[in-house]
Amino acid sequence: MDRSIAGIILAGGQSRRMGGGDKPLLSLGKGKLIDHVAARLKPQVGTLALNANGDPARFAGTDLPVLADTIPGYAGPLAGILTGLEWAADNTACRSLVSAAGDTPFFPGDLVERLAAAADKQPGRIAVAVSDGRRHPTFALWPLGLGNALRHFLVEEDNRRVSAFMERHGFVLVEFPMIEAEGLRIDPFFNINTPDDLAQADRLLQSLQS
Repeated sequence: MDRSIAGIILAGGQSRRMGGGDKPLLSLGKGKLIDHVAARLKPQVGTLALNANGDPARFAGTDLPVLADTIPGYAGPLAGILTGLEWAADNTACRSLVSAAGDTPFFPGDLVERLAAAADKQPGRIAVAVSDGRRHPTFALWPLGLGNALRHFLVEEDNRRVSAFMERHGFVLVEFPMIEAEGLRIDPFFNINTPDDLAQADRLLQSLQS
């Protein structure tokens, strides 16, 4: 656990490919998808919150603060990251924020440790997870000092592209290995977008627990 790092779980998406509703509240194994994400991230950070819009009571079972976007219009993951940055700056003594997607239950248990180590070597840069040659911009470590710049980017420039913001402010890539399970190579940042993905995640969970 790094007490100088806050965490935000991004659960504000509209889940169109799952037919709408709250994707993180779907059942996975003996719990809900959000339970697996929170259980994986909570031990890695000093404090943790959940970004979601609408009635926060539906996430009451997580025992996490539920933060609605601080800008209107469902502006995508950057709006959730901005919400986390502003919450952490105003309510914690943390120096940075790690973001994690609420539909990705198998991300690494050393995610924060490795992102922080890379960021320490290049202060001020955003540390971004990579696996199998693919970047995962919603799994990143963000300096809290980027809050004002991100608000300007979203509100004044009306730009929602995560990659564009990262390229403007500088980033470092952190490679994570694939998961080896029953002869298969699974991306640890495999995210659940469709019913078939959910079925695959359930099978992978059973394999990892057996």
